Amino acid sequence: MSAHFMADAHVSNSLPAVANAFAATVYSDVIKMEEFNKIVFLRFSGVGTTGTSTITVEACDNTTPSNVSAVAFHYRRISVADTHAAITAATTAGFTTTAGSNEMYLVEVDADALSADGNGYEYVRLKLVEVADDDVLGGIIAIQLQPRYSSAVDRTQIT
Repeated sequence: MSAHFMADAHVSNSLPAVANAFAATVYSDVIKMEEFNKIVFLRFSGVGTTGTSTITVEACDNTTPSNVSAVAFHYRRISVADTHAAITAATTAGFTTTAGSNEMYLVEVDADALSADGNGYEYVRLKLVEVADDDVLGGIIAIQLQPRYSSAVDRTQIT
């Protein structure tokens, strides 16, 4: 393991920031977890004080995906002024976000959970279903962590 987070994490812009980002039902990119042990989805929002969504995590059989299966995960809300809520376990039913501007949700998934029901899925995505309809400016960043192989992360030279 490197001394630098940037060398051991694979970060992708899974849902670029946009106005009304979480309208109706929205999905992050489908991400292959074969080479990583963990993923954290960072769902962030700026302006939008009343819109809410139910967040769930789906294990997927491929990038399309053809089949999905909801999985349990952990999450944490970070609100204005860097206030971190407790890390909370979520069932396959997920949880509903709290209305508010300038907040983040960290959603952490273990790769082993993707195939816990014996389906053997290697892909994952975040699913957001709008509960309270109001425009929310936001997006989703995906951070894959704990590489299983040294070649799993694009290792640029550290200077």
